[in-house]
Amino acid sequence: MALVEKFGPLLGRILIAYLFIPAGISKITGFGGTVGYIASKGLPMPEVGAVIAIVVETLVALAFLVGFKARYAALILAAFTLGASIFFHNFWALPEAQVMMQKLMFTKNLAVIGGLLAFAAFGAGPLSVDNRR
Repeated sequence: MALVEKFGPLLGRILIAYLFIPAGISKITGFGGTVGYIASKGLPMPEVGAVIAIVVETLVALAFLVGFKARYAALILAAFTLGASIFFHNFWALPEAQVMMQKLMFTKNLAVIGGLLAFAAFGAGPLSVDNRR
């Protein structure tokens, strides 16, 4: 087995999880601010939304990181990222001064979704809980 085939998926999971886990922890420590931000976007039940975000960004991302039910975790993270992109990085509905940064965030998230879909299709790789025998 080539080095990249053995360690590439693990490194990929680490890098993708690093996007989610610190964000989830910051939502826990700044729960009030998270709720306020969600409410400022006009979304209903911001407290519930904050809890869902925390669960996905911490627990689901941790499962993805270690490769436990990684295909399902990747699909959940991809769906969550798509929703977050549409509601929180909606560059098409923003003033010109905000478009560039939000478009960058939106397109970065599309790339992350692409990586997550690859994990959903092909699994977590050899160095994962899912692949233990």
